[in-house]
Amino acid sequence: MAHAAPAVDENLRQRLAIAMAEQGTVPDRFTAEVWLTDMSTRLKRRIPDADRRLHLLETVYYEATRVKLPPELVLALIDVESNFDRFAISNAGAEGLMQVMPFWLAEIGHPHDNLFNIRTNLRMGCTILRYYMDMEHNNITLALARYNGSGGSYKYPQRIYQALRTRWFK
Repeated sequence: MAHAAPAVDENLRQRLAIAMAEQGTVPDRFTAEVWLTDMSTRLKRRIPDADRRLHLLETVYYEATRVKLPPELVLALIDVESNFDRFAISNAGAEGLMQVMPFWLAEIGHPHDNLFNIRTNLRMGCTILRYYMDMEHNNITLALARYNGSGGSYKYPQRIYQALRTRWFK
């Protein structure tokens, strides 16, 4: 769950605002196609519709690589956070695939955007995770704990690693 500290982090707010304004394409289309083919086979059981599955995977790949995150890590996070249910809502109110807290939309001046929109959710979730990775000097375990709001607990990062090892490995 992408929880925030009690006070809004101004640096994260700025990163999210910039991210929501960016446009672009995948720089290495061949590598993306190989990845998409491999991951599509793995995700087929959970998302049988080929068009929906491909749209999700293309968006994951683009948003993850845009902020220099391994797309497999993002798939593992989505697996644990929402079980690939784009309409998931947590007990804390986090929404969508990456379970982003909706207050961020208002904080960055996008109150009418929808976190159930795949692109919006992944853009914000990947930006938040990258921010925490930067804060933690690329320590994935600590960044994942921040993302989940679990602080010093390693239970949540271990769940992500388990999904990564067993389903979403490169």
